[in-house]
Amino acid sequence: MTASTDGKAAARQNAGLIALLLTPYPLPLTPYSLLHSMMRPLGQTELQIPPIVFGATTLGNLFREVSDADKADIVEAWIESGLSTVVIDSAGKYGAGLSLEVIGRELRRLGVDPQSVLISNKLAWRRVPLVGAEPTFEPGAWFGLKHDAVQDISYDGILRCWEEGNQLLGGGYSAQIVSVHDPDEYLAAAASPEDRKARLDDIIGAYRALHELKAAGLVAAVGVGAKNWRIIQELDQYCTLDWVMFANSFTIMHHPRELMQFMDSLATRYIGIINSALFHGGFLLGGKFFDYRLVDADQPQDQQRLDWRHRFAETCRELGLSPFEVGVAFGRSHPGITAVALSSSRADRVALHVRAATASLPPTVWESLKQQGLIAADFPYL
Repeated sequence: MTASTDGKAAARQNAGLIALLLTPYPLPLTPYSLLHSMMRPLGQTELQIPPIVFGATTLGNLFREVSDADKADIVEAWIESGLSTVVIDSAGKYGAGLSLEVIGRELRRLGVDPQSVLISNKLAWRRVPLVGAEPTFEPGAWFGLKHDAVQDISYDGILRCWEEGNQLLGGGYSAQIVSVHDPDEYLAAAASPEDRKARLDDIIGAYRALHELKAAGLVAAVGVGAKNWRIIQELDQYCTLDWVMFANSFTIMHHPRELMQFMDSLATRYIGIINSALFHGGFLLGGKFFDYRLVDADQPQDQQRLDWRHRFAETCRELGLSPFEVGVAFGRSHPGITAVALSSSRADRVALHVRAATASLPPTVWESLKQQGLIAADFPYL
């Protein structure tokens, strides 16, 4: 690759971020009355949740180390967002439990009633001592950690993760929404078909434990969170799910027809859908990572992604919209989606996230994106 090509790739890598920072948000703030009316049931549980779930990866130092002061401001912005119920999504994997610790600490500082907030803890990763310079899970993605994390998926293992998560939250706070986290990674690590079968049995055992917690009234909703939606589809055959969380799956860049058909099936069975990682780890907004992996402009597949991002950013600029609000609107376009999960590294963007998660864009936006080949011409929901 020539120096000239390198320069063009770098310029394209920054195009989405520049568009995001410079494009104004023309949509009005969402009034409290409308936010309250947009509450939806999470599957067939008794829980009602708003159209936005606040993702807590930043509190665990994803992609960069964030100061305690900035984290405090982010949590406070969530609580003051105007939502009648604030839902926070975290996991033992997020900063090896750091995210959960910060959530509990800041909710106590703010004096938040444990009954007025719903905490989702995706279970499967448990804290262990850090023995190297950085954690062993998702190398290069987490910064400034003092602990490592390991997967612990089984009947007993998931209970250990649940107990540890509530201990990290502390102060009367506990997770009412729980799930098995990253079962796709757990199955992918199998050394043989026999090992995979044993691991699948571990996952099924973990769900037996979670449903026992639900039957005892200790949790309210049981789901799954994974990057590989096909594993969610596989587990749907074996496990009873109240809700699912797709990550890096149903996005404006990637929305395969087979996934949409599966989402149709979930909706007809009243299984809630939370859509997360709408921008592939921030890549579509100018980030250096794609699905938690550093982008390499020398690789043909990554170059195609960079080109797509450039065309997307340019189209959004021409429409007078930011890639962020367009991506969020697309990410909640399937009628079966209960909420989108959005993470923010800045407190002053929380209000924008709420606005994007509740606003509707005009049909001309989707017509332009279809004309540019950025979404399929026959996409059925827009």
